[in-house]
Amino acid sequence: METFLRNLSTSVLAEILENAFQWFVVVDELSNIIYINEEYCRFLEVERKEAIGKPVAEVIENTKMHEVIKTGIAHIASPHYIKGTYMLANRVPLVVEGKIVGAFGSVIFRDMSDWKKLSSHVRTTMERIQLNMEDNSYKEYHLGDIKGTSAAVRKIKETIEIIAPSDIPVLIEGESGTGKEIFAHSIHQLSERSNEPFVKVNCAAVPPELLEEELFGKYDLATGKLSRGRYKQADKGTLFIDEISALPLTLQAKLLRALQDGMVFTTHGEKEEQVNVRILASSNVSLANLVEEKKFREDLFYRIQAVTLQIPPLRERLEDLDELLNYFLQKFVVQAGRRKIVLATKTREILQSYHWPGNVRELQNVLQAAVYLAENDVIGPSALPIQVKKRNALSFNMNGKLEDILIEVERRVIQDLLEKQSNKAMIAKQLGISRSTLYEKIKKYNL
Repeated sequence: METFLRNLSTSVLAEILENAFQWFVVVDELSNIIYINEEYCRFLEVERKEAIGKPVAEVIENTKMHEVIKTGIAHIASPHYIKGTYMLANRVPLVVEGKIVGAFGSVIFRDMSDWKKLSSHVRTTMERIQLNMEDNSYKEYHLGDIKGTSAAVRKIKETIEIIAPSDIPVLIEGESGTGKEIFAHSIHQLSERSNEPFVKVNCAAVPPELLEEELFGKYDLATGKLSRGRYKQADKGTLFIDEISALPLTLQAKLLRALQDGMVFTTHGEKEEQVNVRILASSNVSLANLVEEKKFREDLFYRIQAVTLQIPPLRERLEDLDELLNYFLQKFVVQAGRRKIVLATKTREILQSYHWPGNVRELQNVLQAAVYLAENDVIGPSALPIQVKKRNALSFNMNGKLEDILIEVERRVIQDLLEKQSNKAMIAKQLGISRSTLYEKIKKYNL
């Protein structure tokens, strides 16, 4: 570096300092200005020869250069209020041989509106990058990724195979965590549009005031630039509208028109664009009920529910639980870099008797954490969240005859107490029975 600097003449260094930064200032350890470029002086309305040597606070209002020198902490893209407007500035300490000898500052945005324009551009670009990343991940989901052999799951798979090749809109309803998005991916992958974009917009995740721009794009009158919304991005492919129940009524009307006419108006735009998309929508609440409550347009409802898939909650297809347990366990064992981890018998019993309010997503989260908490390659009950163990102790199968239900309750209560303490005399006293009766029940239930 020193050799490089020696090869630069003073005139070249001066040219760099004058032009590399629009506004640039350097101060010494006492916060006195030792250099400031001409462009900055013109803005401040001071002569450079008068500014050199002065405390920076006397030349630049609201400066924080002294704080940077005192703390040694740089201020990057820090707001700076100067001459009636906010700007963005960098302030960086100068350290030589471990000692702070001064600091330099540069204004990177002279007007916050410039930053807002760039921020909007960056956000749009990042959204497109994220969209491409998501598009790649969508290819990983196929019908075979839907695990389960219960009658309900088999019926849904059969329906998907029938309707996927068409362009029929599909409404997917089910509780949160049931995997509605994977069902949507499967439809797209089996359709004639599988080589075209699969684009998702989550109506519940985007603020209502930004949702129209997110969905239909925006025409900037000032710059004449058009940002494509998710609807346009899905042209020739599939648009998955997740949580469509959160779509405001005003946008429901605009979506209905787009579906009917195959044309899209961007926000503040004056020109319609032709777009060909297949609509898949999901909701974790009944859209039919929302229609009755006047919270969802009836005409849009009938437009998108030509086929409705009702995804059952996990508690209603517990016959699929073993397959799901084995699949996710193997998946997370590989991710954790472990060779083999098994579920203890008691752990499996707890998981099988839990009611899973968070559905398959909750099951994944519980197993993923349990893999990391496993001791000696065995997942014991202690690796499970407390709510799973608590609800397990209080959850009983309410189907069947009363006599069978009571027997199951008795067995589970005794089993739970035996796991918590070994003193059977105390357990018998707590239950209000004799020790001999307790021993009989332990033998009866093979506990």
